Amino acid sequence: MRALVQRVSRASVRVDGETVGQIGPGLLVLLGVTHDDGEREADRLADKLLALRLFPDADGRMNEPLGPARGILCVSQFTLYGDTRKGTRPSWGAAAPGELAQPLYERVCERLGAERGVFGAQMEVESVGDGPVTLLVEVAAQ
Repeated sequence: MRALVQRVSRASVRVDGETVGQIGPGLLVLLGVTHDDGEREADRLADKLLALRLFPDADGRMNEPLGPARGILCVSQFTLYGDTRKGTRPSWGAAAPGELAQPLYERVCERLGAERGVFGAQMEVESVGDGPVTLLVEVAAQ
């Protein structure tokens, strides 16, 4: 399971022109699921995201976790498993099919208490980066 995580001042997601999720300061999480992922990986990733120390402490160093004053916006993103090693047209073979990915995406969102996009929909994601701070966070099946 992969998450591209960006610290943001604000972020939102729209479907068919309607805002379905938005946050002020916090984390925008683009979440990808692969074939070997299960509930265990979803829980481990959510716990890791909640514990990430990406926010400034009193001395201005990135040393604080998310905390209750900040939000999370989580958007499903199968393209995180796109493979371009054999050319310029991505292969999506490593991305889990929707019937496997959707329940795991929903599980991560629930565990995070996240605002969310609409799984499988064409979405417009808007964000204002803060920092910029962007990380790729992965957990693998054990």
